[in-house]
Amino acid sequence: MSDEIMPFWTGDYYNEGSGRDGIFDKLKEECGVFGVFGHPEAASISYYGLHALQHRGEESAGLCVANGTEFNYHREMGLVKEVFDRDKLSSLQGDRSIGHVRYSTSGDSRVTNAQPLIFKYRDGDLAVATNGNIVNAPKIRRELEQSGSIFQTTSDTEVIAHLIARSSKDFVEAAKDALHQLVGGFAFLLMTNDKLLVASDPNGLRPISMARLGDAYLFSSETCAFEVVGAEIIRDIRPGELLVLDANGLREDRYAEPQRKALCAMEYIYFARPDSDLNGSNLHSARKRMGQVMAQESFVNADVVTGVPDSSISAAIGYAEQTGIPYELGLIKNKYTGRTFIQPSQELRELGVKMKLSAVRRVVEGKRVVMIDDSIVRGTTSRRIVNLLREAGATEVHVRITSPPFKNPCFYGIDTPDRSELIASSRSIEEIRQEINADSLEFLSADGLIQAVGGDNKDDYKGGMCMACFDNDYPTRTDFNGEEKYGCTS
Repeated sequence: MSDEIMPFWTGDYYNEGSGRDGIFDKLKEECGVFGVFGHPEAASISYYGLHALQHRGEESAGLCVANGTEFNYHREMGLVKEVFDRDKLSSLQGDRSIGHVRYSTSGDSRVTNAQPLIFKYRDGDLAVATNGNIVNAPKIRRELEQSGSIFQTTSDTEVIAHLIARSSKDFVEAAKDALHQLVGGFAFLLMTNDKLLVASDPNGLRPISMARLGDAYLFSSETCAFEVVGAEIIRDIRPGELLVLDANGLREDRYAEPQRKALCAMEYIYFARPDSDLNGSNLHSARKRMGQVMAQESFVNADVVTGVPDSSISAAIGYAEQTGIPYELGLIKNKYTGRTFIQPSQELRELGVKMKLSAVRRVVEGKRVVMIDDSIVRGTTSRRIVNLLREAGATEVHVRITSPPFKNPCFYGIDTPDRSELIASSRSIEEIRQEINADSLEFLSADGLIQAVGGDNKDDYKGGMCMACFDNDYPTRTDFNGEEKYGCTS
C-alpha cells in the first residue's frame, strides 16, 4: 500500500471525508498522541512531536496546555502545520500538554470530534486524547445515556470522561475504575489542571512510549517524535499500566493486570515510521528482515527488486540483499501533487494514480520485476501498481507481500473494510494473483513475520503481536450482543 497517497478532495479542508473512497485502498491508523509534563515550552515541543506523528492522522489536529490554573487549547481540521501558527502556539502557555492528530474514518468528520476533548466536571477541567478503539463503547454509552448522561460528541473517547465524572472517588481512582471498564486497544492521555495520566490497554495493542527531556517527561505514540525534539527514550508503557504525574513527580501504578502482549502487527508492517522503535525493535531493521525472510520463503528469478514507496522500501532492500537481485527505484512517489477539486470519476482516479505514483521506465523496461508491498486489502491498489509497471515495459511482475493475507477486520483502531470487502477473505492466493494481474504472488508466513520482528518479545505468544487480521485470533472479547464498535475511533 502506498504511503500518503491522497484521495481527491471535494471539501473545504485537507483530507475532508477521507477514508474508503480514496484512489488507493490504503489502511489508515486513526490517530497519534503526544504529551509533555514539566517543560515551560510544552506547546512548542508538542507541535514538533505532533508534526512527527502526522502520518498517523491527517484530518484534524489539537493541543491542550495546562498552566496549573486553567486550560488553553486549540483544535481544528487540517494538518498540524495548517492548524497551528506562531500566534496560536504563543497563546498556549503552560508546562504540560496533550496533543492529538486524527483520521476520522467511521465517525463524523467535524471539529467537535477533534481531540483532545475538553470537559468541565466537579474537580475542574479534564482533557482526554486517545489512540485506539473502545470496542464496548456503544454498550457503555447506551447505559450512561439511560442514566442521564448527555453526550456532546459522537466520539467513543467521550465515554471515559462520563465514567470519571460519575464516580465519587478522587480523579486517579475514578480513572482507574473507568479504564477497567473499557475493552479494546487504546493508549490514553488524561490531563487535569494539576495531573497527567498515561494509560495503555491490558494487551498493549496500541503503542505508547515515554522519554525524558531535561527534567520533563514526554509521551508519544511513536519514538520518532522523541528524536525530533532531542528527548531520551526511557521505555514503553506496559500493558494495563497507569502513570500518574503531578507535583510529586512520576508514580507508576496500574489499573488492570496485564494480559497477553498483543501489539498490533500492522504497526510493524506498515503504520509506524521506519525510524521508530517498537518493543526494542527498530522498524527499518524489522522490515528489512521481513524482506529477507520473504526472499527465503518465496524466491523468484528476476532482474530488479523495487518497493512501493514509502512503507515497503525497507523490505525491498532486505529482499534484494538476501537474493542478490539489484534493488532499484522502479516506483517513484510524487509528494507535491497538492489539492485537487476534480470530481473522482474512474478515469480521473486512474490518472490520479499516475499523478501520485510513477514507474521509472528506464529501470523496469524489458525487466523481470519483483514488486514488494506490505499488504493487500481489496486488491485495487496492487492491480493499479502492477499495471503501472507493465505499462512502463516490465516483462514480468512478481508481487511479494511482507505480511500474511489480510482476511479479518480490526476492532482496535485500524480502518478496515467489512470482511466481505477483504479480497483474501474469499479468494485463494491464485485467484488474488489473477485479480491483480501479477505473474506470481506470495505472502510472508505468520512464522516468518514473527521471526522478522524479533525485539524484546520474541519469546512471547506470536512474538507479542496481535495478528487477528490474519488469523482471526482476537486478544479481547469483541462481541457485546450487537452493542460493539467496529472500525476506528470516531
